[in-house]
Amino acid sequence: MITNDAFLFGLLAIILGGIFYTASIKTPFWQKFYTYIPMVLMCYFVPSLINTFGLVDGENSKLYFVASRYLLPACLVMLTLSVDFKRIVALGPKALIMFLTGTVGVVIGGPIAILIFSVIDPSVVGGHGPESVWRAMTTVAGSWIGGGANQAAMKEVFQVSDRMFSIMVTVDILVAEVWMAALLIMAARHREIDRKNGADVGAIDDLRKNVEAFQKEHARIPMAKDLMIIFALGFGVMGLAHFGADNLSAMFKNIPGYETSNFSSQFFWLVVIATTAGLLLSFTPAKKLEGVGASSIGTIFIFILVATIGLKMDIMAIFEHLSMFLVGAVWMLVHVALLFIVRRIIKAPIFFLAVGSKANIGGAASAPVLAAAFHPSLAPVGVLLAVLGYILGTYAALFTGTLMEMVAPM
Repeated sequence: MITNDAFLFGLLAIILGGIFYTASIKTPFWQKFYTYIPMVLMCYFVPSLINTFGLVDGENSKLYFVASRYLLPACLVMLTLSVDFKRIVALGPKALIMFLTGTVGVVIGGPIAILIFSVIDPSVVGGHGPESVWRAMTTVAGSWIGGGANQAAMKEVFQVSDRMFSIMVTVDILVAEVWMAALLIMAARHREIDRKNGADVGAIDDLRKNVEAFQKEHARIPMAKDLMIIFALGFGVMGLAHFGADNLSAMFKNIPGYETSNFSSQFFWLVVIATTAGLLLSFTPAKKLEGVGASSIGTIFIFILVATIGLKMDIMAIFEHLSMFLVGAVWMLVHVALLFIVRRIIKAPIFFLAVGSKANIGGAASAPVLAAAFHPSLAPVGVLLAVLGYILGTYAALFTGTLMEMVAPM
């Protein structure tokens, strides 16, 4: 068992370096391998294996905390300082429609899963008091629509027992990350999928081409000064974001009715402040830092975050709570089915489906990761939708809990 985080971080660096290196090899084997298994998925899956087989204690490692609290805010700045905000707005209403469809899918998916298992085996979704399955499922609803703050809020509001809460945390992570893997595979084949559906990807391509043209126009060999300025902006904003987040979250915790809302969450304000600062910098000369690799550094931070997320997943835990995992899988299938139905009706690009889903199920920690799998210039779209998910999370999760209580077997 590896418990030294410094050693573990070095191991993750070697894993990431090995994946990037093999992905660059032009031999037929590696080219075909990464055609079917996206590089981002490998960066997530390989660390999950070393946790699954007990080589590391991913649950107690502090690497994810460091990556999500320090590297994520900095990379949000680096990825957004060169973005053309007007072109993001010009992506149109389909992105918002798919995001809201994802929210509705979570809201109705929980009650539908309970109804289905009430017919198959009522004991699976039964229970009384704090041990009630429907109560525990409200914490998943909070996580899948908003994030960790919403999840904790639902535990308190619906008085979920610690035992049931720990089970649902496992179900939440495993089901969500299996879906993440599927989305990464779709991201690697998005052009083929969109062509078959006749989706209009013109606005997305325009945004991507605009960023690529800007990179070419301002590209130059970076000097130490350039890299230090990028680090100064990224981590300087990160520090200010932590300062602001600490004060704002503490202020809302003292306001009646907001104690358990997203507004009292330090992570919520951390993401909002870092994203806002990056967008503001995109209107200044700092935008030219993209020419010396700002988004490339941000992308490296994203891949480190991906590896630390994978490090927390234990694949074998599926079998420890198989019945609960099946309930969660049905719930997720409702969410996915609704997304594909609406996507087909409005002919939305698969990018909007993927990011609309992860902005709900995953939030700011994974939505920009998935968006960047399509192209680094698209990461801000995931961030902006994830912030909206945080705002809707508490209210939608409370409504979901009410619906699940109505249909739960007595």
